[in-house]
Amino acid sequence: MPVVIPDEKYGTLSVISPSHPAHPSAEVNLSARGYVTTTARLGLVDIDGPFDLAAPKLFTLLGDYRAPSFSAVYQVYLWDAECNCRGALMTNPEVTMASLAANPGETLHVPDAGYNLGGGYNALVLYADSDRIAFTYTREDNPVRGYVLYLEGIAVGSNLVALYQQANSAGRAELPALRVGQAFARGRGEVKFAIRDAGAFMDPRSRKDWWRK
Repeated sequence: MPVVIPDEKYGTLSVISPSHPAHPSAEVNLSARGYVTTTARLGLVDIDGPFDLAAPKLFTLLGDYRAPSFSAVYQVYLWDAECNCRGALMTNPEVTMASLAANPGETLHVPDAGYNLGGGYNALVLYADSDRIAFTYTREDNPVRGYVLYLEGIAVGSNLVALYQQANSAGRAELPALRVGQAFARGRGEVKFAIRDAGAFMDPRSRKDWWRK
């Protein structure tokens, strides 16, 4: 069934170093890589070290900026590029994906971050289908450059999915681009999400990195 997000229109942006054919599924689609639940803390954690003021502010994913309520946490599998096959589970950090409670049907918005890609856009879609999306805060068609946010188990806007499919089929010289705060999907009761920085999966519960207001 088409997922309609009223009043939202999506455009494209020319990219640096288009990837054609597209990336291996496991780099942009976490269902291809796989993950398992773990028993780590269901809540924010305090991790020592510096933080990036320009990093995505994940509390802005939900429209009312409410405090996160985690329903599950997971470990994502490593991916072996040589055999193009699943490796061992990532254990450092101890959590590499989390489920965030979201009301069924509520809109999800591009989290605020300190990046401007030009043309009024702030994020570039690397992958989208009806159930998931991955976007980066760089202008590069590359899942291991800068921050990449993965969201699973959601209902992505049908017109955004169609635009991605069209751009992917045309060679990825342009990809869908999004603006901070723009609605791109609806929740289905929970949102699984993971975040990478320069290719490394980060702990999505880190207060100072993603949830600092």
